[in-house]
Amino acid sequence: MNAIVLAGGGADAVSATVSGLPNKAFVEIGGIALVERVIAALRSAPGVARIIAVAPPASHDRTALAGADERRADGARMVESLESGLSGAAPDELLLIAASDLPVLTPAAIAEFLEQAQARDLDVAYAIVSQYVHRAAYPNVPHTWARMVEGRFCGGGLVALKPRVLPALRVVLDDLGAARKSPLRLAALFGWDILPRFALGSLTVEAAERRASTILKAPAGAIRCTHAEVAVNVDRPSDVALANGLVEAAAKRDG
Repeated sequence: MNAIVLAGGGADAVSATVSGLPNKAFVEIGGIALVERVIAALRSAPGVARIIAVAPPASHDRTALAGADERRADGARMVESLESGLSGAAPDELLLIAASDLPVLTPAAIAEFLEQAQARDLDVAYAIVSQYVHRAAYPNVPHTWARMVEGRFCGGGLVALKPRVLPALRVVLDDLGAARKSPLRLAALFGWDILPRFALGSLTVEAAERRASTILKAPAGAIRCTHAEVAVNVDRPSDVALANGLVEAAAKRDG
């Protein structure tokens, strides 16, 4: 499977901690840029073929992107960066999309996600990690948890999708952006039966998958990952120190 690493966007609070960086993807953790770490994990993962890095054009000659097979320009919005990465792929080709801020991502975690996504024959597959699994591995890493019937889950930084779903996905993302502060508009998007069940913790993962499939008009599903590192990312300046600590601990453990 070909892989796309999304390292686009402008400077943010994380990249502002170091001068001269395009965005947080280029912040170094343990002396290695976040995006470089992700590319290295993908390169070592069985089943990953070509790697495309989507990043600001001015960053394309940086060492952090040297491990990618191809570098493409990012867009003003994430969906535009995604379109750039998917350009030229066959409509029904399943591609791996990886966030660029996963400091402890491993080849084993990638392989597990790919195997499950391919086995389920989905058009959109989204990594999730249970609170139980995550806290056992990374008890000090904070997350926002979604309460489902099967337990509490957080999202991960890996997605697999087929380009043919992109038009519907673009509409959904635009609608979500417009409705994020309006419960009524969210209800109109997801359905009046879904939001109350989610709020009360009575929504199953399967029911959520069915509704997502209906909205996208394509088979969509959540991949329950047993490797918690797919959900460890760097969102805030405080996460930089936390990530450095995790990388240092992993190096001592493996060494």
